[in-house]
Amino acid sequence: MEKFWFLVQAGEIHMDLSLPYPSKRAPVMARNIISTSQPLATQAGLQMLQAGGNAVDAALAAAITLTVVEPTGNGLGSDAFAIVHDGTKLHGLNASGRAPAAWTPERFAGQAQMPRNGWESVTVPGAVSAWVALSDRFGKLPFEQLFEPAIGYARNGFAVSPIIAGLWQSGAEQHKDQPGFREAFMPEGRAPKAGEIYRNENMARSLEAIAQSKGESFYRGELAEKMVAFAQEHDAALSLEDLAANAPDWTGTVAQDYRDVKAHEIPPNGQGIAALIALGILQHTDVAEHGPDSPEAIHLQIEAMKLALADVYANVGDPATMVVSSEQLLDPDYHAERAKLITHGLAGDPGHGLPKPSGTVYLCAADADGCMVSFIQSNYSGFGSGVVVPGTGISLQNRGSGFSLEPGHPNLVGPGKRPFHTIIPGFLTRAGQPLTALGVMGGPIQAQGHMQVVVRMVLYNQNPQAAIDAPRWRMMSGRSVAMETSFDPATIAQLRDWGHEISLNPPEAAFGFGGAQIVHRMDNGHYIAGSDPRKDGHAAGF
Repeated sequence: MEKFWFLVQAGEIHMDLSLPYPSKRAPVMARNIISTSQPLATQAGLQMLQAGGNAVDAALAAAITLTVVEPTGNGLGSDAFAIVHDGTKLHGLNASGRAPAAWTPERFAGQAQMPRNGWESVTVPGAVSAWVALSDRFGKLPFEQLFEPAIGYARNGFAVSPIIAGLWQSGAEQHKDQPGFREAFMPEGRAPKAGEIYRNENMARSLEAIAQSKGESFYRGELAEKMVAFAQEHDAALSLEDLAANAPDWTGTVAQDYRDVKAHEIPPNGQGIAALIALGILQHTDVAEHGPDSPEAIHLQIEAMKLALADVYANVGDPATMVVSSEQLLDPDYHAERAKLITHGLAGDPGHGLPKPSGTVYLCAADADGCMVSFIQSNYSGFGSGVVVPGTGISLQNRGSGFSLEPGHPNLVGPGKRPFHTIIPGFLTRAGQPLTALGVMGGPIQAQGHMQVVVRMVLYNQNPQAAIDAPRWRMMSGRSVAMETSFDPATIAQLRDWGHEISLNPPEAAFGFGGAQIVHRMDNGHYIAGSDPRKDGHAAGF
């Protein structure tokens, strides 16, 4: 009898949605292109490009759609950052929110660290303000049009994809008792399973209100009032004044030369500068003499990143209160001195620590007129704080957990301060011209991932898809390193002999290695894009 690979349950036929065999993706090439962490979001962006919009319109439509179809990493209560090359000039946008005015260090007295979940981890959400600012400055299409795909998926439903279903289940177990979570994200008393249809009419109405008011409802209108009323119900600090005071900042970028390119990141309060420090340190090593997957090359990159992270965790916070400047951290002479601390064949321990893995969405887009966008938004720990405002579908981030409670630290919690941020969009230019928009999602992997894909593309000339598919490692603390099982066993054995304490994880079993998207401009003016199978990454163009 012929065997059919379907699962029969309760009289229905269900397809097995697991992927038991390895597969290869080809990079996508086109004149107009977008790469995101979820296929429906990619399609939303592509619709805007085909409707006459530019790369910014595409990126925003995708980002807005991701709040619906990938709620495990972002939502209406997210923060966001962006780097945009408008064809002439590079721009950086910091749309991370600030602490409520009532958040003094005394409020958290007696606690060893900031709360990870609940209302006491919620800062002012900034993503909606990013959408408005980017659309106003660069967009071609009407703001409301950008919301049409997301509203459709929220109202009519979408089939939950397998990877997101797994993250949803994990998030539901963690947040099921947070205010408003069950109502919004456990409609049947549980997380939706892969292939099930999920709808959120409340979120559809909130998206309509944001679209019609150009964000005013969110920061100064009905949605703001609902957020604050729910905060007051739970004795939280968020106020109407906190929301109304929110404004994103056009910051420009900080940059580091690496071989023949210049790598760009958003300035602190984010961790992007760690990738730049590590690239600067690598300039003073012999990494170029070793192959991309050799133990020598991996060792040097790990050691450079250790030093970079030690600097960042000690010195980075809201730039208004940083003692050590970005310029000092990016000084080439300083990088040369730090490189001297790296020993061939011996793992070091500069004593840094890392935050826990988290959930984020990253996307990039480019158009035939030369506009390129690198965009990232996140609720931080998957569903963020777990708090969801009733009747709105607004899930609130937990970025307040990024603050320090150490007296005198530049990242010490304080009224109106921005916390240390993990989410970072990356960008490369060559001779002043836009070259690559790139990002790697997932909390502490991000700066590490930026460095890894930049080294692979710039030093070893790998294409975007190859750089994404390559195995990744992630620093934990001290000499501890998590590595994907796809690394050569001989490389792993050599690194262990050199003192690296390695734990092995398959990519599908640990989100800690992140997901990546890359769009790269080729010499002929077309683009080549890669997307990450570690998530539901998808690239498309025309």
